[in-house]
Amino acid sequence: MGDPLNAAPRDDFTEAMAGFATGVVVLTVRDGRDDHGTTVTAFLSVSADPPTVLASLTSTSYLAEVLSRRDRFAATVLGAGQRALAGRFAAPGRPGARILLAAELHHRGAVSDALIPDASVTSFECEIRDRVPAADHTLFVAEVLAVDHFTRSVAPLIRLNHRYLHADPH
Repeated sequence: MGDPLNAAPRDDFTEAMAGFATGVVVLTVRDGRDDHGTTVTAFLSVSADPPTVLASLTSTSYLAEVLSRRDRFAATVLGAGQRALAGRFAAPGRPGARILLAAELHHRGAVSDALIPDASVTSFECEIRDRVPAADHTLFVAEVLAVDHFTRSVAPLIRLNHRYLHADPH
């Protein structure tokens, strides 16, 4: 890593990155009888052959701990109408994913066995191929085993300047 004395101040970095629009994704994983999930905005396509994505989680988060022992998860790109769901999955001390999705239409992924919220833009069922430590985060590089669903008719939820917004899909 670089010299921490020459690194940009954390608050400056955080505010600068807030100006970078990102999609909003909920990661979910089944861990035995429990279901867990979290909202992330650090999610991206890595490769089309094989289809590969990357998700970044704080290394000390509970979901990162679960993904250190479970290889499959679902990544759901939220739609504009799912702002409240994004907030629930981002809240500190949140309950399990089953409780967070109780009032939402959802289903269990056929490949990942993870809970997947409906009415979203798309969902990917993934299997982790590599876990890469990066500063205070872990990068989970995963192959997409299945695209659960996708639609162009749902406007995506995006995060910009610490706010959830939506984009017109047309």
